[in-house]
Amino acid sequence: MPEAVPSSPPAGIRDVARAAGVSTQTVSRVINERPNIRPETRDRVLAAMAELGYRVNNAARALGTRTTRTLGVIASDATLYGPAIGIAALDAAARDAGRWIATAYADAVDEASVRDAADRLLGQGVDGLIVLAPHAATLTALVDAHPGVAITALHTGSGAARQEEGAALAVAHLVALGHSRIARMSGPEEWLEAQSRDVGALRALAEAGLTPGPRWSGDWTAAAGAALAADVAAAVRAPDGPTAIAVANDQMALGLVAGLREAGLAVPADVSVTGFDDNPDAAFYSPALTTVGLDLVGEARRAVAGVLGSDAPEPAAPRLVARASTAAPPA
Repeated sequence: MPEAVPSSPPAGIRDVARAAGVSTQTVSRVINERPNIRPETRDRVLAAMAELGYRVNNAARALGTRTTRTLGVIASDATLYGPAIGIAALDAAARDAGRWIATAYADAVDEASVRDAADRLLGQGVDGLIVLAPHAATLTALVDAHPGVAITALHTGSGAARQEEGAALAVAHLVALGHSRIARMSGPEEWLEAQSRDVGALRALAEAGLTPGPRWSGDWTAAAGAALAADVAAAVRAPDGPTAIAVANDQMALGLVAGLREAGLAVPADVSVTGFDDNPDAAFYSPALTTVGLDLVGEARRAVAGVLGSDAPEPAAPRLVARASTAAPPA
């Protein structure tokens, strides 16, 4: 068995200072992002850190700066597309801002669960909290319980307006195809995202002078869409039944399309279906799903900037992605 080769000791702050030709105080100021450092000096220090493989001791820096450069993320079910892609986008946005994230999972509608997740993250010394897919009441309770902590949520504020705008795009697309009897399948009623998307759909129906059709509510999963398909099929077959269903996310739309097929209805020949989120798989559904895409990267940057008290560009507007699941209503 070959003899183990002893590893060389990790580079320290003095090694970085020597390689960059600066003082250890200058290296410390670069690490802690202090102001009034010339850009060329900062670049030289960062290059030396990269060349030597210097790793910042986050615990030690926290003692001196009272900041861990870590943001806490409270998430719900990461098996769903929305929360999963939201976490990935927040991680990338935090890294771009020179931070990283720590994630705790909680039941979004259970106030005690959300409080416990927040306490676990704050116990790690995170510099602020970002909440994914929050329930309105639990978000308010969280803010009230931690008045001195920077807390924000993805898809609230201006983000909620983009959720509404996206849902309105889907309904406007159906109206443009000639549909006048449009039903909705919403997400869980307690979720802020579900509320925003339903508000947007209703607004578009009102602007078109249309009376809202039936509404069902699911839990965002494909299984929920499939379970509701029998009720939807009965409504579609009724006199003056809906000719289109605006669904609040792609996964429920996937389940609904499959369930309607089992019930003997074809999409879009008998009824058109739209989704929301532009899940990467949506183009490969059968039929390919018409949906709405959001600028999740931009939303994540806005949320991170909100916690850090900095500015970020406004996310791009929602976009409609028209595919084969929508067509003119049956004659």
